Amino acid sequence: MKDENCIFCKLANGEIPTATLYEDEDFRVILDANPASKGHALILPKEHYANLYELDDELASKSLVLAKKMITKLTPILGCDGYNIVQNNGEAAGQTVFHFHMHLIPRSKGDSVGLGWKMSALKDEDKEDILSKI
Repeated sequence: MKDENCIFCKLANGEIPTATLYEDEDFRVILDANPASKGHALILPKEHYANLYELDDELASKSLVLAKKMITKLTPILGCDGYNIVQNNGEAAGQTVFHFHMHLIPRSKGDSVGLGWKMSALKDEDKEDILSKI
């Protein structure tokens, strides 16, 4: 199923020209138009899923295998030192386009890519609360 109003559906299905790095029956991998670093790519399923919660298990598995394949191929091409694989779900988590996608962000030592969060210690009460409910 596709969403005719979704920009990522249009990109994934070739309705809008992209810099395509890879394509198969389920996914298109493109260079991000607003990259965090040189070579920043997006994995886009061709079918519409708003987020990971909606993605079926088979496609979720395939997306991670594809991420591994892409970063393995791109690392020597870009000469980067590592990769962030980022996938956001929901506005509070930073999702701005509500079509499941994965960011493949090349990283180099000392770069200025601003990914991160403030670290804190796991509180005993939080740990116990979560473990008691899982």
